Amino acid sequence: MKKSILFCFLFFAINSTKSQDIGNILLAGEDASLLAENYLNPAITGLMSGMNSGWYSTAKTHKKFGFDITIGMSASFTPSKGQMFEFVSSQYNYLSVSEGDSELPTILSDNESVTIFDVSIPTLSGDFKVGSFSMPGGVANDLPINAVPTTFVQFALGLPFKTEVNLRCVPNVNYDSKVKGSSMGIGIQHDLTQYFGLLGKLPFSIAVMGAYSKANIEYAINNSNLSSGISVTNGLASFKLDTWTVQALGSLDLKILTFYAGLGYNSGTSNFDVDGDYTLSYDVEDSNQNVVGTLTENISDPINLVFSSTGTRATIGARLNLLFFKIFADYTIQEYNTASAGIAFSFR
Repeated sequence: MKKSILFCFLFFAINSTKSQDIGNILLAGEDASLLAENYLNPAITGLMSGMNSGWYSTAKTHKKFGFDITIGMSASFTPSKGQMFEFVSSQYNYLSVSEGDSELPTILSDNESVTIFDVSIPTLSGDFKVGSFSMPGGVANDLPINAVPTTFVQFALGLPFKTEVNLRCVPNVNYDSKVKGSSMGIGIQHDLTQYFGLLGKLPFSIAVMGAYSKANIEYAINNSNLSSGISVTNGLASFKLDTWTVQALGSLDLKILTFYAGLGYNSGTSNFDVDGDYTLSYDVEDSNQNVVGTLTENISDPINLVFSSTGTRATIGARLNLLFFKIFADYTIQEYNTASAGIAFSFR
């Protein structure tokens, strides 16, 4: 269970063998951040889309002190534009690839081609620090489907005035002594049907809801995750994600089946930091590309990235009602289209 939760938080898992190559981008100096951003962006965006999904399976709120417990999963599908990124050499100061400007795979590509980057950084003496590193291809072929998965356990409680609160929480989970993660979320849903007189007598409900989620994932980086040209002390990679959504909901609540829909807006931000003290090793070349020595360089906390995602969303879904047992599934059209499904044990 711990492993599956962390996989869904960080399925592009930093402790996969491919991710060992990602740490080598530190040799790129100031270019490392832009390269990491382009490579990881679709995974982060997909994760934020999934965190904003699966919050409801009806617009009808619980009665006072009614409650449910829901276990669900969302999968945010990677659009074609998220599978490749354009490497434009003029945007980088020190990096080059043999193909020049080209389309390279992101982490969510089904293209597994490894890209070799050459690094050439001028020094004050007129020489150049040089090196090379490999950038892994995508991991899509290692996944059942090319989608970012997120899981959730949710508790809903009915409050007065036809309002309910929804809580999500996964406490700190550790896996393999290197990775730990946690998440939490809170949502509020308010039934508007009560304000429309006779409409409240029909099996139709309308509501508004808002939800906020956050997740923290940390991965300890040690020398086994890096090439022989890099060593690290107190290495740590961390993701911090914050998302929120507001939506208008509608549902047709029949005895056996519920049909529901939602229309709203998503927003999310994520920070990706690589902290620690790193020692980088380079060859030194003169202007004629002759190797004239070697050089080591110490850097600290080398990468700090901020990702953001905003946009509208539209959801349609259905739920099967079997006494206290509910099964639901829905599909959301947004930047990263998302499918959600789950089971719930619901009372009142």
